[in-house]
Amino acid sequence: MPVSRQCALLQVPRSSAYYTPNTTESPENLALMRLMDEQYLRTPFYGYPRMTWWLNGRGHEVNAKRVARLMRVMGLQAAMPGPHTSRPHPQHRTYPYLLRGMELSGPNEVWSADITYIPMRRGFMYLVAVMDWFSRYVIAWDLSNSMEAGFCCAALAKALRSGRPRIFNTDQGSQFTSMEFTGILADAGIQISMDGRGRALDNAFIERLWRSVKYEDVYLRDYGDGHALHRGLARYFRFYNHERPHSALENQTPASRHLEAGPCHAGRRTGPPPTSSP
Repeated sequence: MPVSRQCALLQVPRSSAYYTPNTTESPENLALMRLMDEQYLRTPFYGYPRMTWWLNGRGHEVNAKRVARLMRVMGLQAAMPGPHTSRPHPQHRTYPYLLRGMELSGPNEVWSADITYIPMRRGFMYLVAVMDWFSRYVIAWDLSNSMEAGFCCAALAKALRSGRPRIFNTDQGSQFTSMEFTGILADAGIQISMDGRGRALDNAFIERLWRSVKYEDVYLRDYGDGHALHRGLARYFRFYNHERPHSALENQTPASRHLEAGPCHAGRRTGPPPTSSP
């Protein structure tokens, strides 16, 4: 059950539980997960057999079954999936990939969302972000200690308060194929696009964002608790959007590229939305 629903049933503020990290894994497993997370950013094509080989080669005696379970907890799959990759929820509808060969001419044509594992000093959390493909602007984000659909829907609802894309792209994770998530998009008249099975490279722009977030902030600061993580990410995303030049944008910032078309592009608002979670 999502944290938001539990809090509603217990009539307690969501904020009292929301930034509590997941501490269900042993310290040894958390250390392994941190190593695997860093290696996955370098080699996203590693599935659990290669990741097991890599860990064993560095003196960590772990078997493939353990590595496979930890990668599932982290939401990691090889970017080039084989025949045994995980599948979306069997009762959820999936949608075709609509972006092949598409050329972007301005902001708010395509948004995408993804989830990543965030290691902490004790425990871990999950981060979801909504990004505009044209500008690489992070429109909204949210944190959770579980991979339920609720925090993804919260980030999506927040993003839609600032504008509306023509197409929204995700992977086929159960959070994004849920009726709760796709229903928000359908009600807003947004076309839904999904990557092929597995953690494919179709969503590469937001995958590059995760590399920046982790190497430029999370790994350096080693946050001790969820509240510190939230404050730190709020600071980092402000920096990323408004101060950090992006090489793919001719060294413009995402904010300047997002707003360069003026107050409106393709009939959709592009005003600067807030970039911290509610």
